[in-house]
Amino acid sequence: MVAEAILDAYGEDEQCAAFQTVIEDCLALPFTTVVLGVTVTVTSIQDRPGSRITALCRHDRHTQAIGILDLPPPNPAPEGWAWVEAYRYWAS
Repeated sequence: MVAEAILDAYGEDEQCAAFQTVIEDCLALPFTTVVLGVTVTVTSIQDRPGSRITALCRHDRHTQAIGILDLPPPNPAPEGWAWVEAYRYWAS
């Protein structure tokens, strides 16, 4: 999956952008997960300067951007979550 995501990307920044594109295209949104004991709904995936790929998380009327690698795996995992795990592997 890593090789597929970064096929035409050169350098770390382009490879990260390639992962963001494939995650945005393949990850089923919205989905829920638990962050610090609070159930949140992930509504979108964004690129924020200095933060790499982030998930926009909502709880009630509050919204917070959290690094996608900082999200605990949702249970059950949404369709396309394997791309997040491939990104985690690449980033480590």
